[in-house]
Amino acid sequence: MPKSRSVDPGELRAAVAAVAPWLDGRGDEPARGDLATAVRLSLRTLAGVAPGRSVEVRVPPYAAVQCVAGPRHTRGTPPNVVETDARTWLELATGRLEWTEAVESGRVDVSGARAAEVAHRLPVVRA
Repeated sequence: MPKSRSVDPGELRAAVAAVAPWLDGRGDEPARGDLATAVRLSLRTLAGVAPGRSVEVRVPPYAAVQCVAGPRHTRGTPPNVVETDARTWLELATGRLEWTEAVESGRVDVSGARAAEVAHRLPVVRA
């Protein structure tokens, strides 16, 4: 995703609101398009508030972004990676789940010394 495209805060809030009942355990899993939009916009927001290329945050199959200032990664598997599923990412992005709890429970895979710096930028949206 191009880092030059800033995220409209209203669009982000609307996307998260569309999946909020599911995140809160009060609704069915959202449509794939709604889930993808919420994940992509929240990841782009993270990249905007933590610009850089030293950490890759992956939420397969929806999106991945590079963020956090520091040494730039250019080839092969990045040394600093955060990977999780869509629900866990959105819970982290909205403050519904704490970083340490997610990592300790195995809901987030973290590798590299700089990957934990993502935690300092969360949540990226309040819903």
